[in-house]
Amino acid sequence: MAGNDVVPLLPPLINGDMGKNGRPKEPWKGEFVKSIVYAGLDAIITSFSLISSISAGRLSSVDVLVLGFANLVADGISMGFGDFMSTSTERDVAAKERSVTEWDVENCRRNQQQDLVRRYQSLGMSTTDAAAVVGIFARYPDILVGEKMAAEKGILTPDQSEKPWKNGLVTFAAFLFFGCAPILAFIVLIPFTNSDKLKFVGACVMSGLALVFLGIAKAKIAGQNYAASAGIMLFNGAIAGAAAYGIGWTLRNVAGLQE
Repeated sequence: MAGNDVVPLLPPLINGDMGKNGRPKEPWKGEFVKSIVYAGLDAIITSFSLISSISAGRLSSVDVLVLGFANLVADGISMGFGDFMSTSTERDVAAKERSVTEWDVENCRRNQQQDLVRRYQSLGMSTTDAAAVVGIFARYPDILVGEKMAAEKGILTPDQSEKPWKNGLVTFAAFLFFGCAPILAFIVLIPFTNSDKLKFVGACVMSGLALVFLGIAKAKIAGQNYAASAGIMLFNGAIAGAAAYGIGWTLRNVAGLQE
């Protein structure tokens, strides 16, 4: 390090003890984790719920395949475009908030610094330390703007390298990939059986396996318990599928809706 710019070391938090369990594992910092998990879960639940309602209504396997794939593609396009729009809007809002904060810092710097000092005091800093920290930030306007956005508004400076269209594309692809799982059972079992009930059981199994896989992947990414994450996914799918099946059965047998 050049000159006398020596960074002071922070004192240990727990008397130098690294803890009994050591350092926790860091989660995987994938760029599209949110899009994959959200789209995957929604796709499996949507496809399985559709198949459940169709099966309860005693429609044919052809109906399942036609409606299933048509719904899958349409929902995938909608989900992908929705992710693109939400990501774009989020970035645009952050950029607008930054321009507002830059104006405030430039034209009302004293008030802005006092607000930040009070913010740090509310977090437990002494008045002297809070003023010292804000005083250092004040020498670097860009850092001060970013800190105010994060501390007071909970908004990070927008990443210009982020491409919203990539999020939309990943969401669309993940939706199609995971959403095919329940429908594949009907395709795979066509040469072996004509029973729609067996095909529906196969769809249940495929949906369960897909949900378990997604739950394990989510647990791996976030550093969570595998069994708990997979169980929550299965529970979600079971509730949604049972609700869809119940509605389909009720409309056909109770409400009297026939083909």
